[in-house]
Amino acid sequence: MSASIEIDNVTKRYGALTVLEDISLSIEAGEFVVFLGPSGCGKSTLLRMIAGLEDVTAGTISVSGSRVDTLPPGKRGVAMVFQSYALYPHMTVKQNMSFGLENIGMAKAEIESRVLAAAETLEISHLLDRKPQKLSGGQRQRVAIGRAIVKEPKAFLFDEPLSNLDAALRGRTRLELAQLHQRLGSTMIFVTHDQVEAMTLADRIVIMNARKIEQIGTPMDVYQRPASKFVASFIGSPAMNFLPVTNWETNASGLAVTTAGLGRVETGFHMEAGTNPEGATLGIRAEDFTVVPQGSTGVPLMAEVVERLGDRSLVYGVLDDGSKVVVEADGRSLIKAGDRVTVSADPHAFHLFGADGRAYRREAD
Repeated sequence: MSASIEIDNVTKRYGALTVLEDISLSIEAGEFVVFLGPSGCGKSTLLRMIAGLEDVTAGTISVSGSRVDTLPPGKRGVAMVFQSYALYPHMTVKQNMSFGLENIGMAKAEIESRVLAAAETLEISHLLDRKPQKLSGGQRQRVAIGRAIVKEPKAFLFDEPLSNLDAALRGRTRLELAQLHQRLGSTMIFVTHDQVEAMTLADRIVIMNARKIEQIGTPMDVYQRPASKFVASFIGSPAMNFLPVTNWETNASGLAVTTAGLGRVETGFHMEAGTNPEGATLGIRAEDFTVVPQGSTGVPLMAEVVERLGDRSLVYGVLDDGSKVVVEADGRSLIKAGDRVTVSADPHAFHLFGADGRAYRREAD
């Protein structure tokens, strides 16, 4: 069973401090949605309001068409998995998973059936008689998820559940969560500040910043068509390169933009006559630069640091005007710090942002 979730004009204040302002969002039944943003943006607070752990100052929250923001947490039909595993150390895995169901007086046979089914789904059947101190971090997290599964909720809410795991275990647990979603088909909301988790898990990403939603879209939507300079800088590793625009002019092929670092470049954008370029920024990702042979058309770059990642190399360099950019090169590249190379940029991959940080769109977008 899965549920749609509707968040309508929700605001959260603590006294005079506003932490979320006029948030509206529709989540479809069975969808995996990730709330992504920097620390303090309000993503965990929003999740806790859905769960009923925080009151709503204004607005409404509905699950499957029924308003729930006035209901206690246990009546909302959702289950939360926290950053800390919060397992009872004196109980076995089986007892931890069944405890909540026993508290509401569920029949023992039904509890047994649910616990065994959840354990099989999570591949922890062999751990049911162990206590938490005998488990690895990843196993403890699966028990915490199992405790949520046995409740058969309409939606699962995950509050940075992988942040306590080491890098290798995070990668494996990400895969397990994706497979779990496929098996259960349940509505899942996942909070993280880690863009890799968001890009690999989400059907849609809700990018939050400064009390508001910056953009909602599929992982590739927000990567390829960021709605703002903030989104462009937050999504992608390394972050997008930004170069201040000094001038632009419209011609038959579109907008030609001048930056001190790249000079005059055709962008393919079409701008209304009279649009002011003051404060505008040109953006381009590292992979949309190409290192070209010396003597080819391009701009010179002085390599300062070369980061070798195996399948690719990242060249951190300086353009002639002093602008710092990151350029992607082949993993077998022989470029080293101190080398002077020539790079060119794909004009179809440029992004353009106004002084307010909002993205301009090409007609094709």
